Parts: sequence; C-alpha cells; structure tokens
Amino acid sequence: MSEIITRFAPSPTGYLHIGGLRTALFNYLFARSNKGKFFLRIEDTDLARNSKEAADEIIDAFKWVGMDFDGEILYQSKRFDLYQTYINKLIAQDKAYYCYMSKEELDTLRENQRINGQTPRYDNRYRDFKGTPPTGISPVVRIKAPLSGAIEFHDGVKGNIKVEAKEIDDFIIARSDGVPTYNFVVSIDDALSGITDVIRGDDHLSNTPKQIVIYNALDFKIPRFYHVPMILNPQGHKLSKRDGAMGVMEYKKEGYLPEAILNFLARLGWSYGDKEIFSLQEMLAYFNPNDLNSSPSSYNQEKFLWLNAHYIKQTPNEILQKLLEDFQCPTPESSKRDVLYEAIKERSHTLKEFSQMIQDILISPLFYDEKSQEKIDKQAYDMLNLFKTTLKTLSLNTEEEFHNYVHSFIQDHSLKTGKFMQPLRIALLGKPGGIGLVETMYIIGQEESIKRIEKFCLT
Repeated sequence: MSEIITRFAPSPTGYLHIGGLRTALFNYLFARSNKGKFFLRIEDTDLARNSKEAADEIIDAFKWVGMDFDGEILYQSKRFDLYQTYINKLIAQDKAYYCYMSKEELDTLRENQRINGQTPRYDNRYRDFKGTPPTGISPVVRIKAPLSGAIEFHDGVKGNIKVEAKEIDDFIIARSDGVPTYNFVVSIDDALSGITDVIRGDDHLSNTPKQIVIYNALDFKIPRFYHVPMILNPQGHKLSKRDGAMGVMEYKKEGYLPEAILNFLARLGWSYGDKEIFSLQEMLAYFNPNDLNSSPSSYNQEKFLWLNAHYIKQTPNEILQKLLEDFQCPTPESSKRDVLYEAIKERSHTLKEFSQMIQDILISPLFYDEKSQEKIDKQAYDMLNLFKTTLKTLSLNTEEEFHNYVHSFIQDHSLKTGKFMQPLRIALLGKPGGIGLVETMYIIGQEESIKRIEKFCLT
C-alpha cells in the first residue's frame, strides 16, 4: 500500500461541532495507524463569514484532545492566486468558460423548468459561446461537465456510486467576484496535498461527482472516498445543541476528558467487535475505515457520561488535581487529597461535577435541606450536641480514629446508625447523600467538624 495521506478541512464560520471532530479523528486514525500523513486545512474562502475565534478554537481543540498533524496549517484564503492559475488553465484548455447569464435570467430559466416538470439546471447556453459578451455583466466561470455517460466511484462506506452525466450541469467554479467555489478549491488542495483518502460526512456525498469532474479536467489522481453517516439524536433527527451536542471546547468547560470524547466519537460510526472502551493507542492499533458503519449513529448522552466517569476513575490524582484547577476548585491538604478524590471518583461523571462535590465538602454549608431538617427531632439534636461535646475532648488525626469514635459513640448510646448518621450528615454537609461521613470528618478535620455541628444545632 502506498503512503496514506488524509486531511481534516473545517470551515471557520462557527464552533467545531462534535461531528466535525469525529471526522477528524477517523482521518487521523487512518493516517497514523499506517504511518502516513495527516493534514489540517482551514477552508476560509468565505471571507464574509469567517471567524478568527472559530479558527483558533479548531486549533485549540486539536491540542486539547492530543491530535497532532503534519506540516503547517493550510489556509485557503492565502491561496487565491494559486486557484486562479488553475481556473485560467482550464479556460485556456477549453475545459471551462465564462458565463454571462444574469441572476434574473437564471431564475427565470429555473422557474420555467419547474413549471414544465423538469429538474432546474443551467442550460449550457454559454458553453460554446463565441459572440460578443453582454455589457454590464460580471461573468462567472463554469466547468464543462461531461454531456454523456456517467460518473462512477467506489465509496468505502456506501459501496459503488453511479451518477448519470445528465444530473450534473456545468457548475460554477468561480463566482462573479472572482472567488473560487468550494468544490473547486477542495479538489485543488486535496490533489496538491497528495490526499489519498477522504473520510467525511455523507452530507458531502453529492459534492463528490463534481469534484471528480474537476479531478479529471486537471488530470489529477482521484482519492478514495468514505462518506460516513451523520450523527443523529435519539429521535433519529439531525443532532443539535439542544440534544446535548456542543462546540468541542464547551465539553472541556463542562468537565469532559479528551480520552472520553475520543472514545465516544470513535464508537459513533466505527466498531471493533463488542469492545466499548478504547485508548488512543488501541484505536490506532484496530482502526480500519472499511469497518465504518453504513448506518447512522445515535448520540447517547448517558453512554458519554459513563465513559467520562470511567476515565475520571482511571486518572491519577496528581493529574486530576491539575485538571481541576480549571474549575477554581479548592484543594485539601495533601495528606487527605487521595481519600477525598477516591471517594468522589465513584460518584462523579464530569470534572465540573467532581469540583462541585469537593466544594460541597470543603466549604461549610450555608443552607440546610429543609425536608431533611424537618425530620430531625429533639433527641437527634441532643445526640449531636453530645457527640460534639465529646469530640472536643479527643484528638483525632487519622481516618481510622474518626471511624472508631463515630461507631463507638453509636454503640455506647444504643443509637440506630441511620437515625444518627442522617442528622450528622445534614449538620456537616447540609444535604443528604454524598461520600461517607467518616471520610468527610477526616477530610475537613476535627475542628471544622465541631464548628459545623455547633452551627447546625444553633439554627
């Protein structure tokens, strides 16, 4: 097999969608797993809609998830002179031509075609025009598409594709203002970059025959194509932000780990047996574009959270502490950090949730859960006061010492564990649920535990 060269070519007109990152991942895995090249290209020819912030976010997303690329980033907006060279070449070879048809004429033509039950399309009226160009019209440039036969190619996901020539008109390759069109610049850049394989969403499938026309006109080698079905929401509709899909960097802000997002995306459209959890190294070892699914994948938020929770549990506490800095998260003293983190790892799905749980433990509650507080009777308050008073006479430093004290107090006063521990939990944390109370007291310390019980008993 010759060297595999792939690319990811987003448009910087908005945030990088999770579906876009999936496309990038598939191209990255295919190139890297075959020791090939993977390029990043920014398709910014739409000068009116481009956003520098969006372009920067694309680059930031690549850095965050750990996907490198070869060479420099290619910006199409810096290559207009190059594209013009190829437009001039096609015109000189009579493979493209200037079309002087006005917008009004084109609209009228299409309306008449619709009325007559025909497919609206340009009628090639300037294809072989030799006359005097009309005045006041800035022409577009159209390529001479085949008039007969068919355009055929094999798609690695869809199978054999055949499009009759009559379905493709002489489409525009340069607008009246001189700006080249999407299909033209994509074909030029892919060919000059030596792209061997194009993996992209199947919303681009209709562009492929046009791009093949351009490849053939310029005698470029045609790459292999893989058109991957779109990611759908659970109802089978196009995925949107309301379904939980956000810009890639928003997932970072919400506390997702890059390992989780890559694993999640890889499984949305690709499979390797029944395996669910993949490290990046495993994806590189197993990925084959021929295993891409031909059916659309459904975005499953619960599965995403499950994966993220898995990777949080696998993250060493030293690294976890560093990651939590992005969430302005307080850090306990080093001797207690591991106890706190290990307890929370079993309960959190995101770093944002993890950080909130830490704050709920380390910061004294400002309010108490009303329903829980209403269930606490006078006897419970008396026991809490006695528990606090006895605690003041001791010196507890280890988790084991706190454990022994709590359980001996319950036994010495013939208390039911649940009946005492629930009021104690409300006093220490302000709400039901959370990590174990012995762990909580050890983490916040003896003095802080006494303060919180005293404050609660005075409410």
